[in-house]
Amino acid sequence: MSGPILQLRDVSLSFQGIKALNALSFEVARGEICALIGPNGAGKSSLLNIINGVYRADSGSVTFNGEQFIRVRPAHAAHLGVGRTFQHNALFRHLSVLDNVLAGLIRQSRTTLLEHAFGVGRDRRETREFTRRADEIIAFLDLTRHRDTVVATLPYGVQKRVDLARALVGRPSLLLLDEPMAGMNQDEKHEMSRLILEANASLGTTIVLIEHDMSVVMGLSHHVVVLDYGRKVGDGSPEQVRRNPDVIAAYLGTAH
Repeated sequence: MSGPILQLRDVSLSFQGIKALNALSFEVARGEICALIGPNGAGKSSLLNIINGVYRADSGSVTFNGEQFIRVRPAHAAHLGVGRTFQHNALFRHLSVLDNVLAGLIRQSRTTLLEHAFGVGRDRRETREFTRRADEIIAFLDLTRHRDTVVATLPYGVQKRVDLARALVGRPSLLLLDEPMAGMNQDEKHEMSRLILEANASLGTTIVLIEHDMSVVMGLSHHVVVLDYGRKVGDGSPEQVRRNPDVIAAYLGTAH
């Protein structure tokens, strides 16, 4: 399919009269990595919540893979091919890495998570296929040695990779990452950046991510959209955004 994978047109959202997003429009090209940047409270997470159906916009429209909607349910968004991680890990801390990754396939399943976890259920063929797919993405993200480890015992950076694996196992065409490197040290950020680039290049996954570390954004992204109090103040390549005086005033502080 040609054309952008995602288009937002005049999307607005308010909470108790306060504008979180104000007539926001931009496009994401198929196959790119698009970073959303801006100060805290700029509306970045709210925007992701509209794209995957957690929130309904007050006005405007979202078009994904040619299908336009004002509100899409999260389950339907996942069915369409939208994957999502959240700022704070929402993992099943007392289950293994494998079982957490399998949870990313439950929306496609006729078998419950517990049935998968205990190797029983109505459809053993499905369980075997889902386990194969989970093992593939676990290997892809260098998690094989942790496959059967309880998630709560793993370092924070590894848990973030498990969260990424759970989002990727469903083979989304669009992956929304809400601060995937929050709380990481520089080595962990470098490793996560490598894995995100690999997912984009090898799996063909289009990625929209929220990130505050500007060195990560400039090295990772093909396209940057800058928000400030719900308004778009920048939209272009990393270098174009870096030189944009409105972006410098709103977010970067100084020109580099």
